[in-house]
Amino acid sequence: MKTTRVTTTDKVVDSFETDLLVYLAIQVKDKAPLCDTAVMDPVKKAFDLGDFKAKEGEQLFYYPPTGTKKKHASAKRILVLGLGEIQSEKDAAMVCDSLREAGGHLAGACEKIRAKEIVLCLPALDIPGPEQVAKALIEGLLLGDYRFAKYKQTTRKDTDYPGLEAIKFACKSSVKSVRKGVTQGRIWAQAACAARDMAHEPGNGWTSADFAAFAKALAKTHGLTYRCIEKKEMEKLGMGGILAVNQGSAIPPRMVILEYQPEKKSETLLLVGKGITFDSGGISLKPSAGMEEMKYDMAGGAAVLAAMQAVGEEKPNIGVVAIIPATDNMPSGSAVRPGDIIRHFNQVTAEIVNTDAEGRMILADALAYGIKTYAPDCVVDVATLTGAVIIGLGHHYSGLISNNDALAKSLEEAGKQAGEPLWRLPLNKHYKKQIESKVADIKNIGGKPGGTITAAAYLSNFVGKTPWAHLDIAGTAWDFTEKSYIPKGPSGIGVRTFLTLIKNWTMGKLKQE
Repeated sequence: MKTTRVTTTDKVVDSFETDLLVYLAIQVKDKAPLCDTAVMDPVKKAFDLGDFKAKEGEQLFYYPPTGTKKKHASAKRILVLGLGEIQSEKDAAMVCDSLREAGGHLAGACEKIRAKEIVLCLPALDIPGPEQVAKALIEGLLLGDYRFAKYKQTTRKDTDYPGLEAIKFACKSSVKSVRKGVTQGRIWAQAACAARDMAHEPGNGWTSADFAAFAKALAKTHGLTYRCIEKKEMEKLGMGGILAVNQGSAIPPRMVILEYQPEKKSETLLLVGKGITFDSGGISLKPSAGMEEMKYDMAGGAAVLAAMQAVGEEKPNIGVVAIIPATDNMPSGSAVRPGDIIRHFNQVTAEIVNTDAEGRMILADALAYGIKTYAPDCVVDVATLTGAVIIGLGHHYSGLISNNDALAKSLEEAGKQAGEPLWRLPLNKHYKKQIESKVADIKNIGGKPGGTITAAAYLSNFVGKTPWAHLDIAGTAWDFTEKSYIPKGPSGIGVRTFLTLIKNWTMGKLKQE
């Protein structure tokens, strides 16, 4: 993955030789935009001519006069980028997403002029404050500068833009806070980009073995505890769900585990991510049109693993365990069949009605095993689980289902702050009744009505009383709401929501409920 050098300075920007010097301007109704005094004259002139109002994403380019005594003489270009209206009544989360959008627009502007190095002058905003302003801007900039060209070989051109090499944040005050925000934003954005990279990999380029290799490398780099449960051990443990899904595959399954624990004893969050590296549907074969997108079916596992990359760098004061049950789902003479009955790790039996409802089968074993082994204070699973969530919520919200109000609220707030919104759906006995089986404890589908919820109802049999939440990202893992910092294809969703949840950790409240 490409790395971009990111630094912070409080030095005068006129002295920096750079491809692009960037200022941000705020739109004001019927008045000239608010901006740094250094660019006030050209901004006001452009406003008077009706050429620039600082609308969101609006750009004003100009070229500074040459000569060593001229202001900005060392910069090749000046860009004033519009933020739109930043009103005091807007909450911090909305402002932060506007700033991420600005970062994404800036990444697009850099591509047009093929900039290698830029200097970005931070605006003075009381809401959300210098640290969050810097964090949101660098997130948007790095996420917007993302590209995946690993397999571009003969079609790659020398003129293809490789992306930014260096970004310098310039601020007149609060340097320590800005540096903290820039560092965290960089770590989080790079983690989200790592998840995008994993999801971009084809089914023959990312298997259960690759999940294991990536996790093992993270453990070595950041001092995490790594474990991988292989097929023989799964058979001894009785993990009938993941073994059933893997029956038709030539590649063995793996349950990849990474654990981080701080030095002092603390509470523990368990993250479980669906790692179906390619989903053909099994015997219940999917239609061929669009099946190539099923390489993205491991986006939940990618989000969990990428989040651990950031956890390893940041070393939070809570424990985090990540589990990725990984396999592909293929049809063959040995594949699991509709009508088969399996036994999960916790002894719950399940009738397999549809082999394309495989994600819940592998998550079930991971949830039951993770809760028994690590006794977490709460658990969150994330998966591209159902097409039904796209019908219900489109590509704008991820579905959220939980057995605990405090955890659900914490996740909703984390998603809002990350710009990855969640919408909570109900779960009660009526939905659970839909997956009752006449020949086993449960069955793996409950019909078309409420498909997203009945999938969660299946998972609810494997969490007991542990506070649990399920995120269905089938509508947002790719083709997510179009934003300047969200590319076409994998979005890397979930990574920054998890990291925000960890940052905002308040498990005391959860226990009280």
